[in-house]
Amino acid sequence: MDEVVIYTDGACSNNPGIGGWGAVLMYGEHKKEISGAEELTTNNRMELSAAIHAMKCLKRPCIVNLFTDSSYLCNAFNQNWIWVWVRNGWKTSNKKDVENQDLWQELLRLIRIHKVNWHKVKGHADNEYNNRCDELARNAVNELRKSLKSKGAL
Repeated sequence: MDEVVIYTDGACSNNPGIGGWGAVLMYGEHKKEISGAEELTTNNRMELSAAIHAMKCLKRPCIVNLFTDSSYLCNAFNQNWIWVWVRNGWKTSNKKDVENQDLWQELLRLIRIHKVNWHKVKGHADNEYNNRCDELARNAVNELRKSLKSKGAL
């Protein structure tokens, strides 16, 4: 299996509010940057969206080393929260519905295709690719904000 490195980040202006996500995918000498934004979302949804969109770019099953500054995303897999949620019918330990189930379910579908290793990095520090993902996400937010303003929606 090919080995791919992915960095992801999400951003949200007000929470909920306009949000963006960014990802950098690297395979050998190849590098691809992707980003997107949504009008009304949360930071956690954008963190999940970044990982989902990045993995959807992969054309065949891969070993993925995914780096994120999101404890929410990383811990769900590294501390096995996700499997407890699935076993409990998408309920938390407090018997509340797990938030963002639609995105978690899509992410689960994708990780069944790939072998994903989740890595937590410190956000807004000196990690070049984490910083680039943050920049991509913020730029996507700004572009969406400009578009909405030009349409009189803001």
